[in-house]
Amino acid sequence: MTAARITVNGTETPLAPAAPHTTVLDFLRDRGLTGTKEGCAEGECGACSVLVARPGVDKPTDWVAVNACLVPAAALDGQEVVTSEGLATIGEPGTAPELHPVQQEMAVRGGSQCGYCTPGFVCSMAAEYYRSDRCEHAETEAGAADGTDGADHEHGPNGFDLHALSGNLCRCTGYRPIRDAAFAVGEPTDEDPLAQRREQAPPAPAATEYTQDESVFVRKNTLAETLQVLRERPDAVVVAGSTDWGVEVNIRSRRASCVVGLDRLPELRELRVESDHIELGAALTLTEIERRLDGEVPLLAELFPQFASRLIRNGATLGGNLGTGSPIGDSPPVLLALEASLVLADADGEREVPLADYFTGYRQSVRRPGELIRAVRIPRPLSPVTGFHKIAKRRFDDISSVAVAFALDIEDGIVRKARIGLGGVAATPIRALETEAALEGKPWSAETVDAAARVLRGAGTPMSDHRASAIYRSAMLGQSLLKLHAQTTEAVSS
Repeated sequence: MTAARITVNGTETPLAPAAPHTTVLDFLRDRGLTGTKEGCAEGECGACSVLVARPGVDKPTDWVAVNACLVPAAALDGQEVVTSEGLATIGEPGTAPELHPVQQEMAVRGGSQCGYCTPGFVCSMAAEYYRSDRCEHAETEAGAADGTDGADHEHGPNGFDLHALSGNLCRCTGYRPIRDAAFAVGEPTDEDPLAQRREQAPPAPAATEYTQDESVFVRKNTLAETLQVLRERPDAVVVAGSTDWGVEVNIRSRRASCVVGLDRLPELRELRVESDHIELGAALTLTEIERRLDGEVPLLAELFPQFASRLIRNGATLGGNLGTGSPIGDSPPVLLALEASLVLADADGEREVPLADYFTGYRQSVRRPGELIRAVRIPRPLSPVTGFHKIAKRRFDDISSVAVAFALDIEDGIVRKARIGLGGVAATPIRALETEAALEGKPWSAETVDAAARVLRGAGTPMSDHRASAIYRSAMLGQSLLKLHAQTTEAVSS
């Protein structure tokens, strides 16, 4: 096993003497790459954004923007990272670097003022610049780059999706010139080295056992080896995207004597669409699932844009979101409505547990010590009438006050099956069983829905906190069913 190293802007850089909990952000800044900034240390602002070479969807490699403040540097052993400094082309000694096209557009269109957030914006923008299928969407209704024409102001005439920047905050420039820069970038040239790099596979995952200061980061090559480590070290913390654990390390100064990386295990990265079910590997990122499913599961497609930000979705996984057991995670309500089950694995084998039976209490589950989530299984056929309503203070990139997911089978105007998943109204995500019973066998009518909405308002044990009052949460539960009926009545009757 070789010494841990990360390729940064084309140069191999030893990880030592960084501690295993050291983030990529601190690792880079300690080596003089100070374009990468710390703004929030929670993955909320994007000032720390960097590019990482990851397995591609349409090409062998995708350049993916991630929050450097959350990812342990040891998790990128053997991987390639590009920072804002690495985007510019360095010329002969004594000459100024040639700006990257994204940097150039940000400069000439006034996209930077104090400059603190600019390197993060540039890296997130560069990831979208290199998205392999971006130019296929060039025919858009956005019209002019200034957004004055057309109805779609979230996609530029160059196919640029502004949601690529949803995890980046700017407090002084204003977003208009940043949007103008995003909508002005062209296509990568054939000579662009980062565009060329997409044609080769990313580095293979490195088996890592990095020890410093009496703590260790471990990544094994196989699931079997990993499960054996978890049997021997039941105190180990498992991480994939580290979007939750990274916050604990930064904000609460949590430390672990052993951290086990799961994000590159091939057994946790499979996606299979079978005749009777869809299986999603627990270590696939939400972005990978979104792009590879491409709308195959409409309820998931509705969830993804509302799940945190693109930067977070580039690292976050379903396994991590379910493994934390949070009652306000966005994916559990959707997966409950889809009647998903979890494949749990330990050194002795596997078992399948319905998600409805998985949660046992606040951040508690049936998962045993040494056991991890290998995959999520969604049965087919899928219910045709679905909806996901996330009630939060912001439209995007916010924690939900209430999350409600619906999956209904309606035939000849009668509700044959109803599945409703709820988040934020109890100590665990729950199914609204009484409301489901109030709908099934009844006509999909205003009278039925009004009666069922009254039942839904009493679901769970909502509490009052800084996000919403208990009364508001109950009201939103009932309102969500009324909203679904209003949205779907025309489609169901047609």
